[in-house]
Amino acid sequence: QVQLVESGGGLVQAGGSLRLSCAASGRPGRVNWMAWYRQSPGKERDFVAALAPWGTANYADSVQGRFTISGDYAEKTVYLQMNSLKVEDTAVYYCKFEIYHTPHRGDDYWGQGIQVTVSS
Repeated sequence: QVQLVESGGGLVQAGGSLRLSCAASGRPGRVNWMAWYRQSPGKERDFVAALAPWGTANYADSVQGRFTISGDYAEKTVYLQMNSLKVEDTAVYYCKFEIYHTPHRGDDYWGQGIQVTVSS
């Protein structure tokens, strides 16, 4: 099994910054995509950002230009730098890794979630 452990969440004022981290451990495999999602109370889990091993990064429109995803594939760690935070960024943030334990099939793994609260 694979475990994903997130860190770096907390409470910040609007306009401030936070950096989330997520590290994978456990069953060996090749990490493919690494991504962040978020979920606010009463809402579905939404895509935030994703990073491909060849360097491509994709972002939701709502965070484009404010958030930056980066990763260390050797350390199986992904980061999310969040700047210019808004109250509406308040949510539980989840990391997700796609890991190939065999050559032809990737499995998705989720972190436990970490709270980010932005106050006005």
